Amino acid sequence: MASRKGESSEMEEIESEKDDSGVGIWRTLDASANRSAEAVRVLEDILRFCLDDAFLSQEAKAIRHELAIIFSREDLQARIRLRDVLRDVGVSTTVAKTPPRTEIKHVVAANAARASQSIRSLEECSRLVVPAVTTAFEQLRYRIYTLEKAAMTTIISENRLADISLCVLLDVDRPKTEFKTLVGQLLAAGVNMIQLRDKKANTSLLCERTKTITQQARQYAESTTGKRCIVLVNDRADVAVAANADGVHLGETDLPVNLARKVCGHEFI
Repeated sequence: MASRKGESSEMEEIESEKDDSGVGIWRTLDASANRSAEAVRVLEDILRFCLDDAFLSQEAKAIRHELAIIFSREDLQARIRLRDVLRDVGVSTTVAKTPPRTEIKHVVAANAARASQSIRSLEECSRLVVPAVTTAFEQLRYRIYTLEKAAMTTIISENRLADISLCVLLDVDRPKTEFKTLVGQLLAAGVNMIQLRDKKANTSLLCERTKTITQQARQYAESTTGKRCIVLVNDRADVAVAANADGVHLGETDLPVNLARKVCGHEFI
C-alpha cells in the first residue's frame, strides 16, 4: 500500500511538472546535460592523454565536475524522471555528411562546439524552470570558449615544432654583413630553428638582428617554397614581438608565461 502511495505521489509530481513547465523543457535540459558532460569528458581525455597538458586537462576536469554538481541538484531531477528516449524524434535523425575528423584538432573543435552549444541550451532552458543555475551555466560556457582557444593554440604550436630537427643558438656580437652571411649559410644547410641568445646585447641591436633573421627566413622560404625557419628570441618577449619573431624562450627568472601571453598573444611559441 505504501508503495502504491509513493508511486501515486511521484506521478502527481510528474504531472505537475508537465503542467507547470512543459515536459519538453525538461527533456531538453536532460539531453543537453548528457551532451555537455560527454563532450567535456572527451576534451579532458584529449588534453590529458594526447597533449599531456596537465593545466588544461585539470581545467576540463574542473568544468566537468562543476557541471555534475549542478546536475545533481534536487530541483533538476525532473529531467531524469521525464526522460523518454523511445519517443525522441531525433534519435533516428541522421546527417548526410559530417566534416572529416583526421586530426586531434578536429576532435577538439567538434567537442568544444558540442559542449558550448549544449551548455547554451541549458542556460536558456534553465531560465524557465530553475533560474538559479542560469548564471552558472553561462560562466561555464565562457570557460569552454577559453579552454578551446588554449587547446587549439597548444596543438598549433606543437605542429609547428613537430618537424624541427635542428635549432642553432646565435649571439649578435658580430658585424652585420658577417651576421647575414652566417644566417644565409644556416638556412641553406637546412636549419629550421634559430634562437637569438645574447644576454649582453642592447635592445636596439638585438631587435635589429632579430628583424634581419626573420626577413631572411621569410625570403628563403619564398624562394625555395619550403617551410620557413622558426625564429626565437631568448628572454625578451618585447623584442620578439617588435621584430616579428615566432616565439620567445623564457627562463625561470624571466617573464612568467601567463604574462608573456598577454604581451605576445596566443599564436606565439
